[in-house]
Amino acid sequence: MTSFTDVSAFASIPRLTSLRLSPDGTWLAVGVQTVGGEPPRYVTSIWRVDTGSADGAPDRAPVRAPVRAPVRLTRGAEGEGSPRFLPDGSLVFAAKRPSGSSGSPGSSGSPGSSGSNGGAAGKDKPALWLLPAVGGEARRIAAAPGGVMGVATAASAPVLAFAAAVLRGAATAADDTALRKARTDADVNAILHEGGRIRYWDHDLGPDQLRLLTAPVPDGEDAAGADLPEPRDLTPEAGRALDDQEFELTPDGTAVITSWITETTAGGWHVDLVAVDVAAGTRRVLITAPDADFEAPRVSPDGALVLAHRSEHDTFDRPGDVTLVTVPLADSGAGAGVGTSTGGSDEARDLLPGFDRHPAEAVWAPDSRSVYFTADDQGRRPVFRADLADGELVRITTDDGAYEQLCPSPDGRYLYALRSAIDAPAAPVRIDVGSPGAAAGLAWLASPAGTLTVPGRLDEVTATATDGTTIRGWLALPEDASADSPAPLLLWVHGGPVASWNSWSWRWNPWLMTARGYAVLLPDPALSTGYGQHMIQRGHGTWGDAPYTDVMAITDAVVKRPDIDSSRTAMMGGSFGGYMANWIASHTDRFAAIVSHAGLWALDQMLTTTDFPAYWVRTFGDPLTQPERYQANSPHLHVADIGTPILVIHGDKDYRVPVGEALRLWADLARLGKPAKFLYFPDENHWILKPGDVPVWYETIFSFLAEHVLGETWKRPELV
Repeated sequence: MTSFTDVSAFASIPRLTSLRLSPDGTWLAVGVQTVGGEPPRYVTSIWRVDTGSADGAPDRAPVRAPVRAPVRLTRGAEGEGSPRFLPDGSLVFAAKRPSGSSGSPGSSGSPGSSGSNGGAAGKDKPALWLLPAVGGEARRIAAAPGGVMGVATAASAPVLAFAAAVLRGAATAADDTALRKARTDADVNAILHEGGRIRYWDHDLGPDQLRLLTAPVPDGEDAAGADLPEPRDLTPEAGRALDDQEFELTPDGTAVITSWITETTAGGWHVDLVAVDVAAGTRRVLITAPDADFEAPRVSPDGALVLAHRSEHDTFDRPGDVTLVTVPLADSGAGAGVGTSTGGSDEARDLLPGFDRHPAEAVWAPDSRSVYFTADDQGRRPVFRADLADGELVRITTDDGAYEQLCPSPDGRYLYALRSAIDAPAAPVRIDVGSPGAAAGLAWLASPAGTLTVPGRLDEVTATATDGTTIRGWLALPEDASADSPAPLLLWVHGGPVASWNSWSWRWNPWLMTARGYAVLLPDPALSTGYGQHMIQRGHGTWGDAPYTDVMAITDAVVKRPDIDSSRTAMMGGSFGGYMANWIASHTDRFAAIVSHAGLWALDQMLTTTDFPAYWVRTFGDPLTQPERYQANSPHLHVADIGTPILVIHGDKDYRVPVGEALRLWADLARLGKPAKFLYFPDENHWILKPGDVPVWYETIFSFLAEHVLGETWKRPELV
């Protein structure tokens, strides 16, 4: 058996999650996720990868360098996250550990109380740890009763800031500890909301709230169990403003730049960009607009500008555009008080005028004269460079890769990144930015996860939509698929919906299907990124129209291939792909089986139960006064037309597409006697993430497809 025929083995393959480059550019701190513990769960450790090493590269890798094996730096039983470097090369990270445990190689790093922090740090809550640049064991340097949720370090000063969950009304760590104890002693889990959002993706918002804190970086060893200096609260009145927002310290450590949620009427909000003075705790708005969000701030190395994503809000008529903007960091005289502004959105400079793609991750070049960023493009995610002086835009990579975690080298010669593709999991690479587009400019570094060969081959396919638009996608095929042995086809529609099939996915992996003989079609229909704003506009507010006809058009084209068996086809999808599964099931009987994971079923119901109702009102309108789009695009209105067997899958902790969608779909199907099964995960969310549940998810799908597509006898998975 291989890692693709044995799903449990596949679920246990190490995968890379993050990169962080040391200040001297000699090594990368790499996050590696593996399965561990009892019961099994995914935990992340930090590894050292030398930037001069190159090993384990695929055969097509253009450059190899002398092998220097990666070294594991942390071994905490609960894992480590948020690695950041201090200017001296020391590594700061978040981890759940007892205060006397190092979690270094050779240490068990078992979980427990984090020790004292102005009273107590919460049991099993992550604290901040420091691994000295000169070596030795990690030591705890900061903690908070509610745990550390993210950290930022300054590039040229020994300053750190972190986010922590703090209960409303707590002015000190002792207050927070006392309030938590009182709730625990009274067995109270209730949350009182007085406005705003209730939940986000898979967790409740409250009763605690994120605040930004700062703590001194210790010079000496922290004695095990000793009290740490209490962190200083920079945002005591943040409320829900910092929920899931990114923040960064200025190079000199004098200010924290963060996105800041400003709630508006009718449950809406917009996201501003603010600067918080570390010494005074005062806050000023750098840029705000009522119809846009400014997120993912990045401060230029010279400290003059802040780079951010500007995402326009969708409206009923059109989808919002996304671009990169810069705004001056210096105060223009408007003051430093809470709520003041340095001039508003007119000070922002659009770095990408006329660039018809949505930028994703972005970082500054070390000389502050240009910005590197990624963007989906034609089923890939290349790296681009935008020059600040003349606006010149250069595509750096031209291969089929999807790049992320960009780390520019201090001398400006290289970018380090994680590169993946539909047929290749993420691996660390070095990009020579002086050779844009040249194959010689890319080198694979040694990967702590090793290499992986997929069971099949990958083709690029296209079709023409009903309005003449070219629709493209990827087709993963078994190696032996041919005219003499055509493969059954599985159409797999991506989620999002504003997304693209362009990178490796551990959760939605087509190669587990090719290992079982299926060809898998991964199309990018209307609403997909990487094809310009027009492609998104084609499906805006009309999900059952162009997105549906697009996937049907490319399916029609692919089944004409001699290596595809047009008589044996199935369809599956998750999230928006699950919506499309439900829509397809109610509008055609061409597929032998359909799998709907976390799919939307009744759109007016979704609006009132999802964690993000503002999106629906912006895009589809108010269902009380503008019901037309809900009625025209809601699959539940066509349940009587369903004849295809459906496997419904949903997690109870899914707050983006609440489980009520699946419950209503299941009830509707059962009431009308439609053929269906329901795979329900009481403790999973929008994704199925537990190592034990992943095989159950796939094995149930395999059995369902085998019964209806291959004509085999239904075989119930053993553990369900």
